[in-house]
Amino acid sequence: MTGQRLLITGAGGFTGQHAVRLFSAGGSEVIAVLRPQSTAASTLFPEGVKIYVCDLSDRKAVAEMIKQTAPDAVLHLAGKNSVPESWLNPLLYMETNVMATLYLLEAMRSLPSSRILVAGSRLKFKPGVVAGPPHPYSLSKTIEELVSLAWGTLFKQPVLLAEPCNLIGPGPSTGFCSLLAQHIVRSEVQPDEEIPPFKLSSRYALRDFLDVRDAVRAYDYILRKGTNGTIYRIDSGKQRELGEIAEQMLSHSVGPVPMDWGPADAERAISEIAATADKKVHSEASTPEADVSSLGWRPEIGLSQSLMDILNYYRVNGEGRLL
Repeated sequence: MTGQRLLITGAGGFTGQHAVRLFSAGGSEVIAVLRPQSTAASTLFPEGVKIYVCDLSDRKAVAEMIKQTAPDAVLHLAGKNSVPESWLNPLLYMETNVMATLYLLEAMRSLPSSRILVAGSRLKFKPGVVAGPPHPYSLSKTIEELVSLAWGTLFKQPVLLAEPCNLIGPGPSTGFCSLLAQHIVRSEVQPDEEIPPFKLSSRYALRDFLDVRDAVRAYDYILRKGTNGTIYRIDSGKQRELGEIAEQMLSHSVGPVPMDWGPADAERAISEIAATADKKVHSEASTPEADVSSLGWRPEIGLSQSLMDILNYYRVNGEGRLL
């Protein structure tokens, strides 16, 4: 996207920080959108990146932002993504993931040729295919996807969706690999303290992990080459057991790490059934879906490199820096 003005919402988050770096290095004029509470993240951005502070839940503020910045494209990464928190405050998740997206889409109607890529979630559910959402977060992301695609159809907007798998890599993430890395580093720097064991929900649960830096490269492919109104899946192409990931990370620890490996072998069959059900939901999708590899994208960063980069990130000082 060389030479284009790109607005990135959620720029202070895990994926957002990497997206700002990649698109800035690629020659885009990047406008990083930060919440008023997250402006400290701007210190991590490359020189030349413009900062715009905006509360995306404020409709008028969003309209003013689009008027002032007039982006050629928008990468919408902002949102909330904690399943437990969504149970505690479901309305906040609807406001943040649904209404903020609608405010952005509505504001972008003034720029009918500007592309909008909305980052969706694999935790959505398919109305009519399954009984209902498993949690409020799933509901919010499902509605966000539906209204994004509908807005594109109703108002002839160039809207695209991306559905990444579990993203990992260096940076401020609350995902499984980052939480385990923090536990490992804590065990390394506090060997004499009694640290509670890290508990796996299931040793045999299957997940597809992809490096976040490969994911933001995929976003670039979608913005440049994607077909409007399409949902693009972003995968590594390989399901892995959580126990396998944990063992690989633990092999790089420099001392004992307390672990609780979770339920026994009976969990394996349940995990396989869940993975099959997920594939069935995608196969029955009515909205056009495609794999981003159809656009020429391929992952470049292997799992081992990702896991080592995560560990090194937290070994720097507990917060780390992007590698």
